[in-house]
Amino acid sequence: HLINHSRSHTGEKPFSCADCGESFTRRSYIINHRRTHTGERPFSCADCSKSFAHKSALAKHISVHTTEKSFSCRDCGKNFKHSSTLTVH
Repeated sequence: HLINHSRSHTGEKPFSCADCGESFTRRSYIINHRRTHTGERPFSCADCSKSFAHKSALAKHISVHTTEKSFSCRDCGKNFKHSSTLTVH
């Protein structure tokens, strides 16, 4: 973990994409990036079978299947499903 962290300071990006040349500090980042070229979508929703390239996208999608809105605006009281939507509000 220390090596990965130190790369954020040195700017070293030892992992390069063979398709587009973009470079990354971590191996996991290039694995995720490669999906933009391959079209791989390994994360599937158990409710509707929609698939996603990234686990975080699936996590955000899952909330469409619920009516729960757990992020509330302190100023006006409006509720939101996603923290990012509240932030924009």
